Amino acid sequence: MEKSLISFSSIGVIHTPHNSLEQIPIQSSGATKIIAEIEVFPQYREGLMHLEGFSHIFLLYHFHKVTTTKLLVKPFLDDSLHGVFATRAPVRPNPIGISVVELLEVTDSGLIVRGADMLNNTPLLDIKPFIDGVDNPPVQRSGWLTGKLNYFREKVSDNRFTQD
Repeated sequence: MEKSLISFSSIGVIHTPHNSLEQIPIQSSGATKIIAEIEVFPQYREGLMHLEGFSHIFLLYHFHKVTTTKLLVKPFLDDSLHGVFATRAPVRPNPIGISVVELLEVTDSGLIVRGADMLNNTPLLDIKPFIDGVDNPPVQRSGWLTGKLNYFREKVSDNRFTQD
């Protein structure tokens, strides 16, 4: 199989109140009071047309402070090792994050959202509308997270992914 030579570039910057890697909510469901301003670079702003009709959006972004990759991790909600692809840990082979946030406003320079669980000045890679009934199918299994899903709203990050 041929390896793709496609590279990604940022379409904007996510500005949040989180200036440290520690104490950030580990998922957007735990950041319901956190407002962020998303600066979309001028050459991409036309792509925001009609986005205001959606209540929620996906943000795909670069975990730009990640310095290592691990295939086995101890995630925030467990003390056992799991494969990185069975977690949302940032130390991935391709350090790409995804969050569903509430879209509050489309502005002249970008977006205002609620639910920011990313570091200040995080590079934004893409925006996609969240479509009810399409993006939230009924879940049959939650793997090792069974019984722990409510903790996403309470848990914040620590230093486990900031050390090599």
